[in-house]
Amino acid sequence: MKKISITSQFTVYDSLEELPIETLNLFEQAIATRKKAYAPYSKFRVGAAILLDNGKIILGSNQENAAYPSGLCAERVAIFQASTLYPEAKILKLVISAASDTHTTTSPIPPCGACRQSIAEYEIKQKSPIQIFFAGETGEVYKSDTIKNLLPLLFNKNLLEKD
Repeated sequence: MKKISITSQFTVYDSLEELPIETLNLFEQAIATRKKAYAPYSKFRVGAAILLDNGKIILGSNQENAAYPSGLCAERVAIFQASTLYPEAKILKLVISAASDTHTTTSPIPPCGACRQSIAEYEIKQKSPIQIFFAGETGEVYKSDTIKNLLPLLFNKNLLEKD
């Protein structure tokens, strides 16, 4: 038996104001989109903004449904929209802003497991990393240079192929 160690690295910004202007602009759009989320059940709103290599920005917000799990997270709404509209474009950045209707979110809110797997699929497909930024309403902003920091043991298409 042996043990292995897996580490993740993040850049931590104290607040949105420390971000580069391009990323701050994406956060402003994600926040505006977050406020349009349809979240009557969880009262937890999420907005996502994606920057593509063609300069286009794609937005998404979570969309809930009384028949759980029929809703969809903001990240997947944006990723699937980007893939539909610009199938050849690469995703450069994904920013995620999350807030609750019942309390202030003061720590960074990362993507859920299903969204992490979807991000991984597109990172593998495009053969280049996706920068991921995530934040709550206030406080620190985390930046990951790749989904591998959030999902280090990726399940991917290579595992489906015969050895």
